[in-house]
Amino acid sequence: MQVKKITFTRPIWAFAAFGVLAWNIPTSIKAFGTITEAGQNAEHGRITRHALACQPESAPGSCFEEKTLDSLAGKPGSFGAVGGPDRGRGMLTSFAHCSAGDFLDVSGYPRTKAEANAGLAECRTYMVENLSHAVTDAADLLDDQNEIRPREVSRTFGCIYRGSTHGRAKCNILGHMGRILHASQDFYSHSNWVDLPDDALAIDAKNPPGLGQRGAAPWLDLRITEPVFPDGLISGCFDNVSFLDENRGCLYGDDGAHRVRHADVAKDTGIIDPEIGIGSSKRGAMNGNFRRAVEAAIADSADKWATYRELLIATYGAERGAKMICALTSDEPVKSCKKGNL
Repeated sequence: MQVKKITFTRPIWAFAAFGVLAWNIPTSIKAFGTITEAGQNAEHGRITRHALACQPESAPGSCFEEKTLDSLAGKPGSFGAVGGPDRGRGMLTSFAHCSAGDFLDVSGYPRTKAEANAGLAECRTYMVENLSHAVTDAADLLDDQNEIRPREVSRTFGCIYRGSTHGRAKCNILGHMGRILHASQDFYSHSNWVDLPDDALAIDAKNPPGLGQRGAAPWLDLRITEPVFPDGLISGCFDNVSFLDENRGCLYGDDGAHRVRHADVAKDTGIIDPEIGIGSSKRGAMNGNFRRAVEAAIADSADKWATYRELLIATYGAERGAKMICALTSDEPVKSCKKGNL
């Protein structure tokens, strides 16, 4: 799988401690949350669990056992792999959150439609790149005799989801999957794919158009090498000023008109458990937008894992691929992933 090289082009700010990260992120630019403080309700983790937690009817390999799921989805006191992009420099990379795709068809808007499309396409490419790395890293899970390498799946020291590598093969792969899931979930939070705007108001930057879709976006199906970009798809503006204060950032023209901001399309927060409730952001609370965003994110998250499993089988063959999938989803893979158990 060939993908373009992703480079960090924006200034990167360092955050020295969890406290700085958790408490000083401006609420207006968060996507689905990763913690249960500062206005968030661990939305990323909850969505991931709805998509990938094991149920009695779950097919083998389609879900994650409890402790491995904790590592992927996070738990109290831990961001998990899916929360990795909300730590350190990941917060300032628009492609990790499907931001920077703003456009409005009005005179004088400072971005073209093509530029907006490119911003969102970069997010999809980021997912493709991480998927490719995760497939490559799977080779380290097994030895030449198709046996699991205990060190590569050990949970003894846990996984540290920072940067691009984490040491052991299972940690590396879960790290890549966390970034894929985070970006795909943010797509539904940040874009207008599921949105219905306020029909009592004119369409403008504060009430941008919506596509009103349900379910996972075919454009985000990573099995497709050249997907058709959905006409009218946008997300919110992103720059380093708006990261801290959207009222000061993303302005244009002599009168300081706003571009379509993150806050104008965001469906970041709301109740997901025990059932999906009304979103707490303005756009999320409108017309059931939060519910549709969460439902689409759950469906797409499950499909991202299914896509990866298919690639493992296609790349390594049925027997080896099945053992890799077992190694990644089982809490005790050396014991559980015997030939008769796959």
